[in-house]
Amino acid sequence: MKNIRNRIFFGLMALIVAFSFITYEDASPLSVLSKLGSQGQEVRNIQSRLKEWGYYKGSVDGVYGQQTKNAVIKFQKKNGLKADGIAGNATLAAIGLPTSSSSSSSSANVNLLARIINGEARGETYTGQVAVGAVVLNRVEHPSFPNTIAGVIYQPQAFTAVDDGQINAAVTASCIRAAKDALNGWDPTGGAIYYYNPRTATNKWIRSRPVITTIGKHVFCK
Repeated sequence: MKNIRNRIFFGLMALIVAFSFITYEDASPLSVLSKLGSQGQEVRNIQSRLKEWGYYKGSVDGVYGQQTKNAVIKFQKKNGLKADGIAGNATLAAIGLPTSSSSSSSSANVNLLARIINGEARGETYTGQVAVGAVVLNRVEHPSFPNTIAGVIYQPQAFTAVDDGQINAAVTASCIRAAKDALNGWDPTGGAIYYYNPRTATNKWIRSRPVITTIGKHVFCK
């Protein structure tokens, strides 16, 4: 009887230890951050993105030095994030890089796309909001543009809402739905990669683009 109790006891202890190990292993990625002193591929990805967008001027060497930290702070300030120079989940999501959550990549895409739709078209009809999201996604697939949502949105001077800070405005529910609809394949523009408001646009080049359709106040073109 004593041997049986001992076996049960040690069996339970083994299960507790195993459970603790699994819990620790599952939780550990949540504590991983890129910050001053970090090294590796994630740091290279951060440097590469920020260099492409003009925030970082140094070499893409995978070493998170002071210059990288300063570039991250500039990006955080521009995008309404906590300006601590640490590339945590919120900053990585804004940059368009994977975070510690397995579902965060798709969530980050929805959030970022909703923010640009909100900044550019929150006063438009729902179809017009989806259309702006579709243009971003069409650019991702087009060889002339960056191949990520974040890359397209933060491409220098690509969107007025990024330049004037409207991308950081409180996002409406309709813009979140519009982002999801665009990501699910709805493209009211018929493949447009540009759009403009003819009442305010002063760029002659954009007005020369072949027009596909007009939705609300925006003209969508190739």
